[in-house]
Amino acid sequence: RLCLWGGAVSVGALALLPYYGVWLVLRLALGVILTIVFVLGESWINQLVIERLRGRLVALYGSTYALSQLAGPLLLGVIGTQADYGFWIGVLLLVGSPFLLLGRTGAPSTESCNVTFTDLAGFCRGMPAIAWAVALFAAFEALILTLLPLYCIRHGFTPEVALIMVSVVVIGDALLQLPIGMLADRVSRRAMFTGCAVLLLASSLLVPLLIDTVLIWPLWTVFGASAGGLFTLSLILIGERYRDDSLVRANAHVAQLWGIGCLIGPLIAGAGSQWVSGEALPLLMAAGAFGLLILIRRRGAFGVAQAAPA
Repeated sequence: RLCLWGGAVSVGALALLPYYGVWLVLRLALGVILTIVFVLGESWINQLVIERLRGRLVALYGSTYALSQLAGPLLLGVIGTQADYGFWIGVLLLVGSPFLLLGRTGAPSTESCNVTFTDLAGFCRGMPAIAWAVALFAAFEALILTLLPLYCIRHGFTPEVALIMVSVVVIGDALLQLPIGMLADRVSRRAMFTGCAVLLLASSLLVPLLIDTVLIWPLWTVFGASAGGLFTLSLILIGERYRDDSLVRANAHVAQLWGIGCLIGPLIAGAGSQWVSGEALPLLMAAGAFGLLILIRRRGAFGVAQAAPA
């Protein structure tokens, strides 16, 4: 609750103090605060769900997250950016959200702790496929929101069509997470994970070939769904293996990997687009998916399963 209210204060201050230096500090504070919210929220969801419903309930979270990303820009398009209404709507949402937690119990029990990059290295060694998938999806998300519109414009599409293509990728991610989660409750989650990696590899390689055809539209849907499925299944597999304090630590490592992926992905794709090939974006995702498939074949790629309550 304190983090959500702290986020509301930071967003309100962004509207009231439009100064570059102040914004840098406020954006940093907001990033830290919301990262804590994500870590605790994902841990709480994974702690509460019963095992036979874990897939669909974690997938519901993934769908909601993706739809919220789409809703934000759409809302700004409706209310405009001339005034500060967007900031104040954000403040209202952040102020009101903690009241949904009143009377709720079942949060993971944790001890005060630090999570260092040394600990992150241990997590990556213990669950290399999960770590790679999280960083890959973070890079995917950053690329979709920043470089995909430019990629589409380079291929001759208007800015409006390019933005629609981005929306189709996000909608594919959002709408197909629930079917993926339901399947993950019925069949092998590792097999589903491998299937999403294969689909991401195939769709990434097909993007340059089909970009100028009508088939690119369903392909964008598969592209988004397969990448989002990797993240959803990663959270599901983490929830299978960790409880309480160790679950919070694992999700803190997910947040670290997310930051690394969001930082490195656009840098590599942007440099590749300028100096190597205009197809660097889909080729980078294909390379990431191929690397993931290699990791999946290793013994212990998903760690050692721990018993979770039914």
